[in-house]
Amino acid sequence: MGRMVRKQLYIDDEQEAALKRYAKERGVTEAELVRDALDRYLTEIAREEGDAAWARIMELSERQAAKGPLPGKRDWTREEIYDRPGKPGRGW
Repeated sequence: MGRMVRKQLYIDDEQEAALKRYAKERGVTEAELVRDALDRYLTEIAREEGDAAWARIMELSERQAAKGPLPGKRDWTREEIYDRPGKPGRGW
């Protein structure tokens, strides 16, 4: 674990009671439980943001693909290249 930074936060009575109970049951400090909860929450946020970014990339890709080939650009497919005699990279 890296350098520790002191933070102060306010929790309600129910959260305090639950925090004390869980810390005692697990034999850890309340601070350790709070750090663990924060780590889990931040990991989930990062995963959700990554999933959302990937969804945006896929949506953009699908919209571009639906437009079809761009005028003046290549008129061949990857599969056609590999069906030609003399594969790329072998003197093609």
